[in-house]
Amino acid sequence: MLELILESTRRRVLASMSMRPPAALAELAARTEPPVDFATALRRPGIALIAEVKRRSPSRGDLRPDLEPAALAEAYRRGGAAAISVLTEPQHFGGSLADLAAVRAALPRNLSRGEPVPVLRKDFTVHPYQIMEARVAGADAILLIVAALTDGDLAALSDEARRWGLACLVEVHDEAELARALRIDPQIIGINSRNLRTMEVDLTVVERLRPAVPPGILVVAESGVRGPEDVRRLRDVGVDAILVGEALVRSPSPEATTRVLVEAGR
Repeated sequence: MLELILESTRRRVLASMSMRPPAALAELAARTEPPVDFATALRRPGIALIAEVKRRSPSRGDLRPDLEPAALAEAYRRGGAAAISVLTEPQHFGGSLADLAAVRAALPRNLSRGEPVPVLRKDFTVHPYQIMEARVAGADAILLIVAALTDGDLAALSDEARRWGLACLVEVHDEAELARALRIDPQIIGINSRNLRTMEVDLTVVERLRPAVPPGILVVAESGVRGPEDVRRLRDVGVDAILVGEALVRSPSPEATTRVLVEAGR
């Protein structure tokens, strides 16, 4: 599954570059508002919640046919989410940069409108062009999946993100990937409990890898959180944040479910 998604992503990037050359996109990116500090938003008492806007998944299909990205993000904010993740991969997850832009426009970016809420572009980042796309659409952070990148690409994309002021959530699934991730001096490590090849979820992955992350690096637990019990389990392991998608998107009341998960992490 991962290789299929990466191949379609590379084709998508090439198509986008043919329609808008990198130099033109860079000009737009340079004129966008400064990003919100993603890492600072995750540094709060208890576990910070990154709530995800996600239209579908390869294993579950459509998650919420009536999904409105801006309204869902606002519900998450009211429920106490520290940050919002927006899945922008179109072919397998039904997302788009338009979803990200809609979410960014709906959320406060400065203290005059309320506490800043950063936005993560959740996608399969394989090219610097995608980082500029994220910046133009209003992202404050991007996802880098170690399993999808060579060491050279991982370092280059991390450097490019920093150049544009974007934080990186560096995602790992096992000890070998964590060792590779630590070579780029990451600020935030995401430990994904979902195996991207089998799509199975196992929270013991976080429990096993968390002690190996050096002090000072923020740790985000990704995938597998269904309710307060999972949040408390991850809190006891010592993670700084959780990223939750399906359980929130499919909830009859995303705002109330967000609030329940936030309270469980305190």
